[in-house]
Amino acid sequence: MKVALRTEGLSKQWGSFKANSDLNIALPLGARHALIGPNGAGKTTFVNLLTGVFAPTSGTVFLGEENVTHLPQHQRVKRGMTRTFQINTLFPGLTVLESVVLAVCERKGIAGRWMSTVATQREAVEEAEDLLESLHLFKEADALTRNLPYGKQRLVEIALALATRPRILLLDEPGAGIPSAESAELLAVIAGLPADVTILLIEHDMDLVFRFAERIIVLVAGGVLIEGTPAEIAADGRVKEVYLGEAQHG
Repeated sequence: MKVALRTEGLSKQWGSFKANSDLNIALPLGARHALIGPNGAGKTTFVNLLTGVFAPTSGTVFLGEENVTHLPQHQRVKRGMTRTFQINTLFPGLTVLESVVLAVCERKGIAGRWMSTVATQREAVEEAEDLLESLHLFKEADALTRNLPYGKQRLVEIALALATRPRILLLDEPGAGIPSAESAELLAVIAGLPADVTILLIEHDMDLVFRFAERIIVLVAGGVLIEGTPAEIAADGRVKEVYLGEAQHG
């Protein structure tokens, strides 16, 4: 089994507070995994360790066979690890197409001159248009991102992430704030992402998680409580107690 991303003994501690403790997690190539847990479980810290926002107190992060523990964020992106954010980070004054073209140009190393030469960057424009078409966003290509409904903004965020051509895609709460009527479209887009892209979904929307994930990792108090199939997670009494019960009664 080829592993796209794994951690060994990954831990983060501030003083006496242990945010993450001895995490040993492996995502096979092309995996569709989800990470869940109650508030304060350490999910965001874990993603920040994966992406290089935080340096671990101990442990290692491997992208494929490469130890990337001490690489900065932009170097991890260049190696194929891309993250979307719980609070979307779009370009409000640009159109959807301009935003994605900029992301494509950034990957190609020509972002510094993209505006003055956008007409000549036909390859970047065509790639961006194809990406928008695949995400059912082509009709919104000329709309300003700030004028889009929130659900569409989250789809644009995924388009920006895909423009980097990631090998690993970390979807950080893509369903946050999206009306239920729009979540089906979001799920369809996520489910239709390229099969060779390894995906870790960090999400509170349990319907989205159980419909998407092949395997689910449950994080509690900074450590892994259980990892298993959706059926195994749904049947586990500890999960119901610490997470599903909270979601139903919280």
